[in-house]
Amino acid sequence: MSSSKKAFSYAFPLTIPIGVSFVFLGIGLGLYGISQGLPAWLPPVIALVVFAGSMEFVTVSLLLAPFDPIGAFILTLLINGRHIFYGLSMLEKYGDKGWKKWPLILGMCDESFAINVSTTLPDDVDKGWFYLHVTWLNYVYWSVGTLLGGVAGTLLSFINFKGIEFVLTALFLVIFLEMLLSATKVQSIYFGIAGVILAIIALLVVGKTAFMLTAMFGMLVLCYIAYKWGGVRYD
Repeated sequence: MSSSKKAFSYAFPLTIPIGVSFVFLGIGLGLYGISQGLPAWLPPVIALVVFAGSMEFVTVSLLLAPFDPIGAFILTLLINGRHIFYGLSMLEKYGDKGWKKWPLILGMCDESFAINVSTTLPDDVDKGWFYLHVTWLNYVYWSVGTLLGGVAGTLLSFINFKGIEFVLTALFLVIFLEMLLSATKVQSIYFGIAGVILAIIALLVVGKTAFMLTAMFGMLVLCYIAYKWGGVRYD
């Protein structure tokens, strides 16, 4: 058995649960994009080019909003800025993998990072091929799901998809609840609750058009103050 095939036999089973969730989330993205008036081909293109999970749902809204590249850049940085630290964490693992490091870098997502950083492999399994298989499998799962959603949204155009935009709200709500349930430090729960309070205040003060950036900026300020003067870190 070649080193690539052997690595694939280890990688594939680990990605199956992620694949199931990615396909259904991708279908949700495709249906959401169609419900907002995007052509059927655009959600799959977003999935292929952006490949940033929750940011892709936000991208649909950005495409329909007035042109604001600076706001889009800041919003993307705030939502997906954690990938900077993913990259730093994987320098040692990916740095010596030759040509493979480029697709590994470009295809990194939360789930691929989690598998690649935590899996202990036998000595006879090529790590470079294992990392690559995990990365491209997750990429394909998401892209295929989005394609299915786009096609379904077009074929089922007679169905009223009004309200499906709530899938974005539901996605962030699930992420938030998972953060609270899996928190190992009480500070994490406090920061989560503080974020909700800041979001509500921002919504009341600046309105729905600018509350997201305002709330995220407030959260950054809060984290800085907590660390600078209270010695509290949010890890």
